[in-house]
Amino acid sequence: MTDNGIALPWLVIRQDEGGNRYRVGRYATRAEAERVADRLDTRGNQRLYVVERVSHGAP
Repeated sequence: MTDNGIALPWLVIRQDEGGNRYRVGRYATRAEAERVADRLDTRGNQRLYVVERVSHGAP
């Protein structure tokens, strides 16, 4: 997927205590996605934020 023609292959995913997963955002680099996930993790809630790479052709 692209945003204004820029590839955004890195996802930040939030997983709650019930196992539900939600896409938080898409990012151009892994480092950027990890910074966002780390900031969200420090909020002290019971959610887990993970970074995943989108495979080519995935929505």
